[in-house]
Amino acid sequence: MSQYTQILVSRSERVATIALNRPDRMNAWTPTMETEFRTALEAAAADAEVRAIVLTGEGRAFCAGADMDALKASSAGRAAAATPEDRGLSDLEQRYSYLLGIPKPIVAAINGAAAGVGLCLALYCDLRFVASGAKLTTAFARRGLAAEHGSAWLLPRLVGPMNAADLLMSGRVIEAAEADRIGLARQLPADGFRGAIQRYASDLANLTSPRSVGIIKRQLQEAWTHRLGEAVRASEDEIRRCRDTEDFREGVAHFVEKRPPAFTGR
Repeated sequence: MSQYTQILVSRSERVATIALNRPDRMNAWTPTMETEFRTALEAAAADAEVRAIVLTGEGRAFCAGADMDALKASSAGRAAAATPEDRGLSDLEQRYSYLLGIPKPIVAAINGAAAGVGLCLALYCDLRFVASGAKLTTAFARRGLAAEHGSAWLLPRLVGPMNAADLLMSGRVIEAAEADRIGLARQLPADGFRGAIQRYASDLANLTSPRSVGIIKRQLQEAWTHRLGEAVRASEDEIRRCRDTEDFREGVAHFVEKRPPAFTGR
């Protein structure tokens, strides 16, 4: 029996899929779901057989935001305040930013509606795909809230300052085609969406060096604060280290021998 009550976890071809599983409530986010999600994600990160992680939703929604019962409690003044320990955490230890610190690619498969915290979860993923027809919104300004969970920091870096201001200040709903146009997520046909994501994630898991992907993920994050010269020097240092690894030797060998790679991550 599964240890989880509000998510589903499956694994295939070195890909772990974590699906939010409250389809009758459009996968609305709850404290239980948050705890289960983090537990499953950290387990996938620690599993040597998993090389890519997919986040999606069951039913017709990805995640419609916080459960309205929780929002009602918050509006009545019963929301939990951040503890001093929370405020002392590093950049990659915050409530959702820990996704960025996981050294495996995380793919958001936005199969349907994504709002509020649901959209924020997708922002912290490395790659985002959205099914045609899906609708997305930050929603915060239309609920009397500020931009939550670091979204005002993330969105300008992902879609540019003006698009970020538009999405956050207006709280308007956008469809998959616009999300694709502004670079928020890549649109794929709704028909066969999950299968297409599985194939993409399987390619990541089986055709690339997990060591290389982990380093590249970190390089992309460090680029947000590095000057160009720092980024160049850091990349040269990493290349020197790569040349003494099993994965570099295998990367050359499988290409020359015209066969599928057998990367070890070492």
